[in-house]
Amino acid sequence: MIPSVLPTYSRAPLHFVKGEGSWLIEEDGRRFLDLGSGIAVAALGHAHPIIVEALTSQAQKLWHVSNLYEIPQQQALADKLVDATFADTVFFTNSGTESMELGVKMARKYWYEKGQPGRVEIISFTGAFHGRSSAAIAAAPTEKMVKGFGPLLPGFVQLPFGDMDALKAAVTDKTAAIIIEPIQGEGGINVVPDAMLQEIRKLCDDTGTLFIADEIQCGMGRTGRLFAHEWAGVTPDIMLVAKGIGGGFPLGAVLATEDAASGMVAGTHGSTYGGNPLGCAVGLAVVNAITEPGFLDEVNRKGALLRQKLEGLIAENPDVFTEVRGQGYMLGLKCKQPPVDVVKAAYEEELIVVPAADNVIRLLPALTLNEEEIAEAIERLDRTAKAVAAQG
Repeated sequence: MIPSVLPTYSRAPLHFVKGEGSWLIEEDGRRFLDLGSGIAVAALGHAHPIIVEALTSQAQKLWHVSNLYEIPQQQALADKLVDATFADTVFFTNSGTESMELGVKMARKYWYEKGQPGRVEIISFTGAFHGRSSAAIAAAPTEKMVKGFGPLLPGFVQLPFGDMDALKAAVTDKTAAIIIEPIQGEGGINVVPDAMLQEIRKLCDDTGTLFIADEIQCGMGRTGRLFAHEWAGVTPDIMLVAKGIGGGFPLGAVLATEDAASGMVAGTHGSTYGGNPLGCAVGLAVVNAITEPGFLDEVNRKGALLRQKLEGLIAENPDVFTEVRGQGYMLGLKCKQPPVDVVKAAYEEELIVVPAADNVIRLLPALTLNEEEIAEAIERLDRTAKAVAAQG
């Protein structure tokens, strides 16, 4: 008999009833140190006072009116993002998948309006994850994502991760855009080298191709910059954002230059809930906090400390962990065992980590994780590793 909740997840038998900063409290009272933050969503931790205040204050005034009207909270958040980034304009969504859909539409509409309707192909890379909609799985067609879902949408080309020669050969007069995650999350915390991002930017400039940065997981301060592409000194034409921007409230965004967005005029796209007063009030509180002077400096400092301690952890447990990847508070530990085994062992140590591809567990803590919690995380990871090793 099918359960009332559609069984598309293999859920852990945990029932969290409360969150406090970097901690999750199970209904039986156990306190779990959360190094997953809802898969990079709870950027400021659980129940952060500024988010609670923003949410409750706005909830007492107005939740939703639809995008048929001016929304001051949406305007304020858009202005903040435009001031802080390369972008000239922002469209608000409810999720990363919805952001991906608009990114694809925007790129194709751009070329249609330029009189080149045949430029529809979107190039992506192996290891990528861009969501679970029909367009998103066509862009990243792994077997588990596409098997059984019928014919894939046309217009997507996937290339080997890191192969610039293949990329240069693949760009043709049919290419609308190249999409890439500066750090692949689901793919196993695979960092795109700065030089490669710079090459992609140049290739796009030389061919007129649009550069789409998927910063749904690696953005919003997670790498120690507001957005990960900033480390390479390049800017995209279109950027997909979600997860951390809402701090736990369903919120996403597509940021774009005026040129890239030029085809998106009234009636070409919409969203019922995207950018409503409640979501944007919360999003503005999150963005204000992350862009406060010194905040990202601390993410960099503490991220480097965590990485240093993880290197020591690997040295102490070479039969379990082999490598640390990533930057800031977006880190991965490559395991010799299947990551699900490590994740389950971590639960026994009241620790939350997130599995990924390539035998990697992800560490995506709240950006507010402090030094005492880093030390505690290393102790719990060490006990986890020893338990995994003892199981053989």
